[in-house]
Amino acid sequence: QVQLVESGGGLVQAGGSLRLSCAASGRTFSNYAMGWFRQAPGKEREFVAAISWSNVRIYYADSVKGRFTVSRDNAKNTIYLQMNSLKPEDTAVYYCALGRTYGYTGQRQADFGSWGQGTQVTVSS
Repeated sequence: QVQLVESGGGLVQAGGSLRLSCAASGRTFSNYAMGWFRQAPGKEREFVAAISWSNVRIYYADSVKGRFTVSRDNAKNTIYLQMNSLKPEDTAVYYCALGRTYGYTGQRQADFGSWGQGTQVTVSS
């Protein structure tokens, strides 16, 4: 049973920063991508960032490029999302996810098979 537990969300003013973490447990994660998605109130869940096991493939949504940085520590089975220059439109519940297919880094929700419970990020103007 895979478990993904996010932490680090909170309330921050526009222009501020937050660092989200997601700890994975339950089985080996070697060669599986991990990613971040978010869902704002009244909107569909959307892709934010994804990173391959080897850190070679890294993808970002256009809306966060240059402001967010995804990274992972495989020894700790943990993925991070450093969020800088936050905007009110970044307000959402942020979810981490584990890739579904060995060796593949996707950007669609269908490319990920396990999800965390989410952590709230609220950016005030």
